[in-house]
Amino acid sequence: MSAEPMVSPQEFHALLRRYLDVGGEDALHQSYQLGRRTLAEGMGILGLISNYQKALRRVLQDSGASAEILRVLTGAEVCFVESLSAYEMAHLTHREASTAWKFLNERLESEVKRIAHALHDEAGQLLVMAHISLGEAAQEIPSRKRKSLNRTAELLDRIEEELRRLSHELRPTILDDLGLLPAVEFLAEGVSRRSGVSVRIEGEIESRLPPGQELALYRVVQEALSNITRHAQAKQACIRLSREGSDIVCTVRDDGIGFDKSKVLATGIHSGLGLIGFQERLAALGGTVAISTSPGQGTELVFRIPLENRDVSANSAR
Repeated sequence: MSAEPMVSPQEFHALLRRYLDVGGEDALHQSYQLGRRTLAEGMGILGLISNYQKALRRVLQDSGASAEILRVLTGAEVCFVESLSAYEMAHLTHREASTAWKFLNERLESEVKRIAHALHDEAGQLLVMAHISLGEAAQEIPSRKRKSLNRTAELLDRIEEELRRLSHELRPTILDDLGLLPAVEFLAEGVSRRSGVSVRIEGEIESRLPPGQELALYRVVQEALSNITRHAQAKQACIRLSREGSDIVCTVRDDGIGFDKSKVLATGIHSGLGLIGFQERLAALGGTVAISTSPGQGTELVFRIPLENRDVSANSAR
């Protein structure tokens, strides 16, 4: 995938000039998109401010502003930038932490993939050999004494089925082969069968997403369903996947007991709910999570990831 050109100072000037001349939501939306591009390219807060100050100075010069106005503007820029230097340092620290988290998560996913393949291939081969050995042993004993061997063979079949399920849920090949929606449907079917919670899938996504986004959404849905079966005491759950403008939105709702969100977020109790994990996984892709819940009213999680995140698309290519 070819990279887009870096944001130039001329783009800031053109956007500011357009908004001052025409106004309207379209110009503001383009400014928002420009801000997202600068974030993806790693431009800090101070760089963003500096570019807008240059654009403003150029607009004022074109409008015939006096030297005194331009001098005041320059002084204001210096003071403003200095005031925001602490915010810039905090932003850089967060970005470095996010980069480290992404690296660790990629290493973890690689290890999970290796374990899943080992479960499917190596353990599967051992089970096949065990079946062959049982078959050979069965030929050497009278048929009336084969019941225990048959029961052992049935247990091996159940173990094989469970290992296959674990392998697919750890790193589902269906996610790589067919995409997010079929993988989520497979996951929901398994959760429903094991837990008794009815899980319904709604919506659709017309095309494949970048692999990193598909994997991230699969993981947050997997964790959300795990929370529902362990904590929510729910009877029904619903997963909805859709595209809203330039975002992919995944909503997971349940009719369970809910919880007091303010207490959870303030005190850190119920750490098993994985709320921090949701936020960190999606923040690494420029995404967000919104939580709506209260005691006795069920829970709704809304995961949102921007599709046009160039950094994600480029780094997630297979």
